[in-house]
Amino acid sequence: MSEDWHRLSARMLAVHPVQEVVRLLPVLIGVLFIGRGGQGQIWSLVGLGLAIAAGLLRWFTTTYQITAEHVRVRRGLLSRKELSVPRDRIRTVDLTSRPLQRILGLSRVVIGTGRGDWQGAAGVTLDSLATADAARLREELLHRRTEQSAGLVDVLAELQLSWVRFGPFTLSGIAAIGVVAGSLANLFNEVQIDEDDFGTLQSLIGQVASAPVWVIVAGLVVLTAVLVSVLSVIAYVLAFWNFRLARGEGTLRVTRGLLTTRQTTIELRRLRGAEISEPLLLRAARGARCSAITTGLRGEHSSSVLLPPAPRAVAHRVAGDVLEDPAAASAELIRHGPRAHLRRYTRAFLFAAAVTGLFVLLWWLADWPAWLWQVALALFPAGALLAEDRYRNLGHALRDGKLVFRQGSLVRRRQVLSAEGVIGWVFHRSFFQRRAGLISLTATTAAGRQHYTGVDIPAAEAIALADAAEPGLLEPFLIRSVAEPVRDLRR
Repeated sequence: MSEDWHRLSARMLAVHPVQEVVRLLPVLIGVLFIGRGGQGQIWSLVGLGLAIAAGLLRWFTTTYQITAEHVRVRRGLLSRKELSVPRDRIRTVDLTSRPLQRILGLSRVVIGTGRGDWQGAAGVTLDSLATADAARLREELLHRRTEQSAGLVDVLAELQLSWVRFGPFTLSGIAAIGVVAGSLANLFNEVQIDEDDFGTLQSLIGQVASAPVWVIVAGLVVLTAVLVSVLSVIAYVLAFWNFRLARGEGTLRVTRGLLTTRQTTIELRRLRGAEISEPLLLRAARGARCSAITTGLRGEHSSSVLLPPAPRAVAHRVAGDVLEDPAAASAELIRHGPRAHLRRYTRAFLFAAAVTGLFVLLWWLADWPAWLWQVALALFPAGALLAEDRYRNLGHALRDGKLVFRQGSLVRRRQVLSAEGVIGWVFHRSFFQRRAGLISLTATTAAGRQHYTGVDIPAAEAIALADAAEPGLLEPFLIRSVAEPVRDLRR
């Protein structure tokens, strides 16, 4: 294998200057309008030149080397930095292409090494390579031949146009509204726009302000709902257009994106399970999303995606197909019993009583409005509904070597974890859990979030579950008798 040092594609010289200018655009606009006379234009041009120079400099100061043992990247001019990653530590190689890169036939290569990447490290990044070279490098680093990866034997899921209807239920448009509003506010502040220039707008705002309060509130709610829905649909299409999940020779290949495309390869031998998540609004629309529990991926909400928001039945099917165990993804779960049920109601009612009592005291002692504690009384029925839903979502199971936990209400999660991937157990009991005879059982693993918890399981069941999932692991800590397999550990 050649051990020469290589440069990134020369076509990146047309990409990085543009990226640097876009990244510094708010600063350049601020400098342009803040400056007095011709100084703003001069300093803006200076900043523009520096941004372009920074983009060009990256190509001249970045080289990489691929050897049989390491991947090395050198970058920097005044401060020279060399990053070296052993080949046997490489877990993922992701390819990303932004719109301008796609036009020029380039891809950004991100080489992941596992846990450090999940915690936010940048990993090894080659930005940019020719798309064909990037694909060959991915196959080489993952020890897969191009012929193998090209021969995908099964397509597990492809985006259906009907799935776009789940976009508004993800609420991703709220973040977009915040970003746009913040950017406009900063722009108006920097530009120092005279309010008198918008007389018509001020007149319209005055007419709206004179309307009844309930009309203003209802109008704002409707307008916000429409904006959030539209922006959420746009975000869904941008992120998941052309989504495709396929299984090949020992790999899962995920491709998605409209303007910016992304390809993620997951090795099946590193797969430890799957998670089906259902945020409250998405669950109300009978939708769900699916992600992989696997070692080596850099983030739960990006690289690990196995299915975008889609019908719940499709999410369960995909999880079952990926794990090659359809029953585990939809198996009936064991309920956690009346004490866990009572615990949910107790916590909900204590919270409602505390809030209501606080408002009553403020009304009595500080002459606060009485309607505050009267409205707070609604927390009791709302808390009862939430408590019942939280209990119904609690469950666990052990089926054919698959450990299943489910919990949550605002976001219901069902985690299917291979028992072989469990490397340890954590038994947690608060004071009130001890009094109720309950345990929160956490399975630790090197994959995904590194820990998955079954909440408020009866103590004897939790210990028996851990012992059955990994026979022998708890043996030094168990006290057994002929008549009682597990005892005296609930205290």
